Amino acid sequence: MKLRPWKSAGIWACVMLMVMTAPGAAMAMQAGDSSADLNVSSKKKMVQEPFMIKVVDAETGRGIPLVQLKTTNNVLYYTDSAGVVAFDEPGLMDQTVFFHLSSDGYDIPADMFGNRGYAVQIAPGGMMTVEMNRVNIAERLYRITGQGIYRDSVLLGQEAPIQEPLINGLVMGQDSVQTIEYNDKLYWFWGDTDRPAYPLGNFRVTGATSELPHKGGLDPDVGVNLNYFTKEDGFVKSLVPQLPDGAGIAWVFGLMTAKDSTGQERLLAGYSTHNPELSAFGILAFNDTKKEFEQVVQFPSKDDWRHPGGQASYYEEDGKGYWLFTEHRMPNLRVAASYDAIIDYTQYESFTCLTPGTTYKGAQTSLERDENGNLVWGWKKDTPPLTQDQEKELTQLGLLKADDPQYYQLKDADTGEAVRIASSSIEWNDYRQRYVMIGQQIEGKTSVLGEIWYAEAPSPQGPWTKAKKIVTHNNYTFYNVAQHKYFNKDGGRVIYFEGTYTNTFTDHVPTPRYNYNQVMYKLDLANPKLGLEPVQGTAHHPE
Repeated sequence: MKLRPWKSAGIWACVMLMVMTAPGAAMAMQAGDSSADLNVSSKKKMVQEPFMIKVVDAETGRGIPLVQLKTTNNVLYYTDSAGVVAFDEPGLMDQTVFFHLSSDGYDIPADMFGNRGYAVQIAPGGMMTVEMNRVNIAERLYRITGQGIYRDSVLLGQEAPIQEPLINGLVMGQDSVQTIEYNDKLYWFWGDTDRPAYPLGNFRVTGATSELPHKGGLDPDVGVNLNYFTKEDGFVKSLVPQLPDGAGIAWVFGLMTAKDSTGQERLLAGYSTHNPELSAFGILAFNDTKKEFEQVVQFPSKDDWRHPGGQASYYEEDGKGYWLFTEHRMPNLRVAASYDAIIDYTQYESFTCLTPGTTYKGAQTSLERDENGNLVWGWKKDTPPLTQDQEKELTQLGLLKADDPQYYQLKDADTGEAVRIASSSIEWNDYRQRYVMIGQQIEGKTSVLGEIWYAEAPSPQGPWTKAKKIVTHNNYTFYNVAQHKYFNKDGGRVIYFEGTYTNTFTDHVPTPRYNYNQVMYKLDLANPKLGLEPVQGTAHHPE
């Protein structure tokens, strides 16, 4: 490793002079000095085995990641993905130490003074297991990306369940995941990615593959072994070369597969470029040989609503396949699942009740009604989608009547309060025989963008009417949630989802190692706390 030379020899000389003339400096720099040897010897004697503290879910007994332990002098520790802390604080070994415990979505009873924690007798090489009660309905499993996923476990000599428990692809942080099955593997793509060597990392998409659980991959309860696409220096490579618009930042979303004119299945993605403002939208195709994306088409306008974004899911209707997108927060955009349709922006359809060919104009909005005055919702070309907020506003304006069908007005199942959605992920669920939404709320009670909700509907476009909160955060963000249908267990009874855990949009101090990384959750749809009613009626099955 090469260090940058001092720009001024004079500065370097001054620094050396200060070091050499500091009290005791010359003595300390003598290699054979006996006092230095004694200091080394005493330091060696202070080295002790760490004490293991494991924090577990009181209901399941599983270790809880992302638990903060704070001593009475405000030293902070955070459990790794096994729920473990390796405690070796000098001066606090062989002592009773009180730890305040806190973790979003988990709690323990307070004592008479309001303190929530445990007093632990610390001894080198010992261990203590403590419990927390889960407030979340969903269970936090592990961190997927970043450095030190099982740091404390490794320090304690514990076996980690993944191949790279400390650092993988030199990734420190990764934003917003997209995942799809392709070529008998799972392909993973992220946005901006941080590295150890410098505060700025890769801003043009990074990626990895993993084995499917039923084809040699890990049980999703355990973790994911990511095989990153990397450069010679070991850091993840950029997967989107410079595009004609010249923008410096590129993101991908709305992953799809479709056969091209030769019959070959291709991995396609919607993309946007930023410089730093939005520059362009279009479609990319993954080159299996180069292991990177190549531009297929740039759409005519960056301001047009017809571009695949958010999370994509496949479904079938009337014997025809479609890719459905949550670009506009709710599942109200689709395109036929063919290569030619995907690359042709005119083939995208919105789910809306606007009169065909019109746009939303507040009180002057034109709504399509049949000869009997019934509101006509449907998939329409050349007409933008109706958003959740717009639908609500039309009701307030009186353009939508009380007996008109509404598709996006989610209400809290417990309180009846409105739930505004910022992002969502939709998949068909065999167990519930319904489409399932994992949605992120805007302006929740405890965080602006950190509350996650569960909802279900008979068709992918809805109607989405009732939601149950399953994950909460206290002034922290958990955005761009992604549901992993490839991990479903027990016929869809157990589902998995992840999101980006970050202090962005908050004034919270970043959580070491976890901040700006992906965290996986597990949800049991048979959990009575969800309050789901028995499925009745027939849903539109995707296949």
